[in-house]
Amino acid sequence: MSMRDKLTESVGKPHLSYSSLKHALGDMRLWEMYMRGELKKESEALRFGSLYDMMLFEPEKANDTYLYLDDTDIVAAIGGRNPRVTKKYREWKAEQAEANADKELVSKEDWEKAQEMIKRLKDCGLYYKQFEGGKFQVEFNVDLDGIPLKGFLDCLQSDRIIDSKSSRAIDKFRYDVNSWSYDIQAYIYTKVFGIKDFYWVVQEKTFPYYPADVKCSEETLFRGEMKFHQALENIKSWLDESPEQRETNFATFVV
Repeated sequence: MSMRDKLTESVGKPHLSYSSLKHALGDMRLWEMYMRGELKKESEALRFGSLYDMMLFEPEKANDTYLYLDDTDIVAAIGGRNPRVTKKYREWKAEQAEANADKELVSKEDWEKAQEMIKRLKDCGLYYKQFEGGKFQVEFNVDLDGIPLKGFLDCLQSDRIIDSKSSRAIDKFRYDVNSWSYDIQAYIYTKVFGIKDFYWVVQEKTFPYYPADVKCSEETLFRGEMKFHQALENIKSWLDESPEQRETNFATFVV
């Protein structure tokens, strides 16, 4: 039985992704929940990241996908120190959501922040250096050495792959690469497309939105490769176990 078949039979999803492999480095119960669509992680950071990426790479879709709420008038009408936590404000927001059920609501502040961040990228020339002329939001669904992999990459050039990331601080991004396993993502993308050079265009989310052009080193790619294979071994072991054996999984290490 192929791995696609095993995955489909066990968790209902026939492929692996960067996110699923990242989960497989830890608690396999979380991996299983993610694969079954039971692990819903919503956060302001994730929502803003999706908005920012669409405005950066597919701006023509942004107005059809999102509705930014200009709450200036309702905030002024309610008054007080915290008008956005009042019942009247919540009711107004619910009415806006109901009237625009086909769109995702975003705040005016987030919409304008994304615009300003993209303007900074263009003003400093980094947008044109890395993204101009590339193919955006490129999807892949392939079997790599028998491993079914699916994903989207932000920008594909003929000689490099570029991924957009927002960060709390540019000087902390090297730690984000390891803690969020962005190195696995870099390894998968370069392997699937047969392109050696991988870059991150990183931008701070606070004004003045400091940007950086970060090249993925061979050492980081190698670390991603090691994590990839470790996650894969964990998944293969899980697939070969009985439901009863899976319940006994726990971590063992020495500190």
